[in-house]
Amino acid sequence: MSLLSREQMRQFSLFERLSEEAFDEILSAASARNYSTGRSVFEQGGEAREFYVLVQGKLKVSQVTEDGQQVIIRIVVPGDLFGIARALQRVDYPGTATAVVDSSVLAWPMSYWDRFVEKDAALAVSAMQTVGQRLQESHARLREMATEEVERRVAHTVLRLIEQSGKPESGGIRIDFPISKQDLAEMSGTTLHTVSRIMSGWQERGLVSTGRQKLLVCDHDRLLDLAESGPER
Repeated sequence: MSLLSREQMRQFSLFERLSEEAFDEILSAASARNYSTGRSVFEQGGEAREFYVLVQGKLKVSQVTEDGQQVIIRIVVPGDLFGIARALQRVDYPGTATAVVDSSVLAWPMSYWDRFVEKDAALAVSAMQTVGQRLQESHARLREMATEEVERRVAHTVLRLIEQSGKPESGGIRIDFPISKQDLAEMSGTTLHTVSRIMSGWQERGLVSTGRQKLLVCDHDRLLDLAESGPER
């Protein structure tokens, strides 16, 4: 997989306000890497030697909890900054980043982080916004786990996927990368059996259409109502 052009990468919100000089310097310090589907960029507990920006493809970031349960904590999309352990004051990676489809990244040595964020005020703001967004996402997921019944959690998970990677088409909004029921279970903090039962019910009611690692949301408004108000009566 070839990387995007300089002009295309310039459009990422992380870089769009940088001066040409600052952008060129940051790019010159990066290494370009390609990762085939299923390959890990880094693994949970590994020494945090680099941080990254996803250029093309999709990644999932997963964690294994203390009780041995695997959970998917985030989907990384092009333009996202990830692996920023230093910003979290960690020396290791808190999760495993795996390519969901063939993907390409830019990688910088972790020692470059301070220079990276000091290079331009706009870049520092974007980086700190990324950290804040990750914390907000974590808090939202914890709140959902503690207060919401499982069908609403699954609905919130699907809605987040739509926001990140939804592609409108004639029948609804399609998640534009392979997503399995097991992935949804890990993102929602529930079991494969429960997600399968929920998806079957939603399909019967016309909310979604599912296939082998495919998900089409046919009725976004009803799914949103379910996420906010609970099961239909």
